[in-house]
Amino acid sequence: MREMDNTIYLDNNATTMLAPECVEPVFDCLCRHYGNPSSKHGAGAAAKGRLEQARASVARMLNAAPAEIVFTSGGTESNHLAIAGALAASPGKSHIVVSAIEHPSTLRLLSHLEAEGVRVTRLPVGKEGELDLAALESAVTPDTALVSLMWANNETGVLFPITEAARIAKSKGALFHSDAVQAAGKAVIDLARLPADLLSISGHKFHAPKGVGVLFVRKGLKLPPMLFGHQERNRRGGTENVPGIIGMGVACELAASELDAKAAAMAALRDRFESAVLARFPFAVINGGTMPRVANTSSVRFGELEAEAIIDKLDRAGIHVSSGAACTAGGSAPSHVLAAMGLSEAQARATIRFSLSRHTTESEIERVIDVLASVLKHMTATPVIDMAA
Repeated sequence: MREMDNTIYLDNNATTMLAPECVEPVFDCLCRHYGNPSSKHGAGAAAKGRLEQARASVARMLNAAPAEIVFTSGGTESNHLAIAGALAASPGKSHIVVSAIEHPSTLRLLSHLEAEGVRVTRLPVGKEGELDLAALESAVTPDTALVSLMWANNETGVLFPITEAARIAKSKGALFHSDAVQAAGKAVIDLARLPADLLSISGHKFHAPKGVGVLFVRKGLKLPPMLFGHQERNRRGGTENVPGIIGMGVACELAASELDAKAAAMAALRDRFESAVLARFPFAVINGGTMPRVANTSSVRFGELEAEAIIDKLDRAGIHVSSGAACTAGGSAPSHVLAAMGLSEAQARATIRFSLSRHTTESEIERVIDVLASVLKHMTATPVIDMAA
């Protein structure tokens, strides 16, 4: 199902290719079994049955109950529903605690809420993107409605200590939400053990179709809807995106199968890539490289070389990478994540994100290293080491 050419796609934190196993079920739902799951006739009942099968598949991947799974349009909607819903479910509380390196979908909503009187604490991170749990504990007050922290950073891959953070929030009477969009399908998520009230994932980050996501809502939490309607147990109105949901169910089954082994293989390939980069380019630095990271992500700073120029040359060679989050691509401001980690503007603009998938091969990584060497030797006076010499 990969493109029949020589392109190499290493921008999987932006989106992933649709898993081949998803194509037929999605097509079948679009063209043959297209009933509305709310309809009372046979076609509607068949659609409803398939939707509930997919819900069960998502629940198994997260080790949650099917009734705790709410289908949405993606990560942004899930994050917004969690944050706005937590405020509404916590009358008398008007404080939210997040990190300074959350996804823009979270930070932009919080800026809007601040203008309406909500108080927001943005926790700083260390130079490797790490979270200070003591600072989190100090920030949570009796007025805190919600602590919302991403599981894995979308730019550096750095993992937050989510279980410990959730326990701190719960011990102080606050709800806890995690944006797990970049963790789903790459790390084990066990909601039977993690004391989170809310958790967001997005299908297209792990080989499901675009336009479908999930918000996990812990049993017993009464979350007011943003979209009103009877669907999703009155928690998210509107006819469900059944083809997307079906595809997400299949993708969850694929991701959950031997997840530890798949993640270990991706991490080994990522580490091999980084070792080669550091060996051949003495001026390169791995942002967050000393911290636990999600298996597929490498944020590489090439001295103070302009990343956009490198990305353009790689793209011309058929290698697709990015300078950071796709949602901020094209903007003039440097990465807020790297700025929060203490990088200068020049250093942030010298950073490229390489994000692998379970389909990335050793030969692709070797070709990326060779093309990078060819590109960089014409851009810097610092020697690029020839490993073949």
